[in-house]
Amino acid sequence: MPDASAVAVEAALDRLTHLHPKRIDLSLGRTERLLATLGDPQLRLPPVVHIGGTNGKGSTTAFLRAFLEQAGYRVHVYTSPHLVRFHERIRLAGSLIDSAALVDLLERVEAANAGQPVTFFEATTAAAFLGFAEVPADVVLLEVGLGGRYDSTNVVPRPAATAVTRISMDHMQFLGDTIEAIAAEKAAIAKPGVPMVVAPQLSEAAISVLTRDIEAAGAPLHLAGRDWSVAAAPDGFVLRTAAGERAYPRPALPGDHQFANAATAIRLRDLLTDFDIPEDAVRSGLAVVEWPARLQRLTRGPLAALLPPGWELWLDGGHNDSAGEVLGQWLGGLDPRPLHLVCGMLESKQPQEFLRPLAPFVRSIRTVRIPGEEASLPAEAVADHARAVGLTDVAMAEDVTVAVAAAARRGDPPGRVLICGSLYLAGRVLAVNG
Repeated sequence: MPDASAVAVEAALDRLTHLHPKRIDLSLGRTERLLATLGDPQLRLPPVVHIGGTNGKGSTTAFLRAFLEQAGYRVHVYTSPHLVRFHERIRLAGSLIDSAALVDLLERVEAANAGQPVTFFEATTAAAFLGFAEVPADVVLLEVGLGGRYDSTNVVPRPAATAVTRISMDHMQFLGDTIEAIAAEKAAIAKPGVPMVVAPQLSEAAISVLTRDIEAAGAPLHLAGRDWSVAAAPDGFVLRTAAGERAYPRPALPGDHQFANAATAIRLRDLLTDFDIPEDAVRSGLAVVEWPARLQRLTRGPLAALLPPGWELWLDGGHNDSAGEVLGQWLGGLDPRPLHLVCGMLESKQPQEFLRPLAPFVRSIRTVRIPGEEASLPAEAVADHARAVGLTDVAMAEDVTVAVAAAARRGDPPGRVLICGSLYLAGRVLAVNG
């Protein structure tokens, strides 16, 4: 029998999805109007760290949360999207919000809104702000949902610090079809007098726009490549600043790309001068940090049980060109073994840009439609894109379970299965695998 509070959560979330005809419509006006009706909870928060970017903002948030919690602080966190349950988006003082508290916040937001047009993300962001204002904590970590300039999170007038992680081509239908346009939207979370950390970037054009717009906003800029740098080391990574060089162990999150995310979080920690976060807390945070569906190895559950002994099953929610490059670099550093992809993607993405860096490592690919997602590409379309980047062993599968089982039946030496292409697919996988 479903828990009554859980049923009430789903009912409230479902009602909120019908209050605005557009699935995404970037604007601050509706959010500001709703928050004013609720008494402007965004003005009554603990110190806020606002984190935007395309790739790595969730991991950077996870690192900073780990550092703060290892130092003994109570941390509110807002992230999106969720993987399995909506509750994942809101952490109150260190714990995922429970159903009873979530229902209370959602119903209060719904009542205050009084049926006016508001998007799902705007309403749920208002609920998070309300919870953060009412539950005592020491700090709020606020992840941008989409873009920055008109994202509903961009209503806190003076955060303690801000950051922009790596920028790449994503959500072009909302943010613009050039890296410069996207960078301008991300940079718009900068606030006068509020220090901003910019993570290592691949695009000089993005760096130019970020530098111009952040400095024009009057935000003290801490720019990777100019003011600080990060480099891989034999046992981890090295962070270099004007104050000197610091060596850190390899984080718990796999992949050398996490060095930049960890270093960005450490630079944010350096700027939070009102908090006492010693080096021991940073090092222990690196060891215990968790962030599901980012190069997550699945060792138990029904999907893992489908594979023969010695095989590996990995899950990653990456879905754009930059994520493809990161996954390609990771694969290039692993022991060589047959790689079988299971891939599903949204229709708003660019599958060839994602798959091209992976192609040199792939033995086979099985494409799937993401269950329950209207915006999912059909498996046939993903398969066509896979062939276009040179993959030859390409087939469609009814679902992820069928695709993983197909890889297991091939009779290869112990292989590696990587499920990838979408955070929404990753969420379905975690739900199926338990």
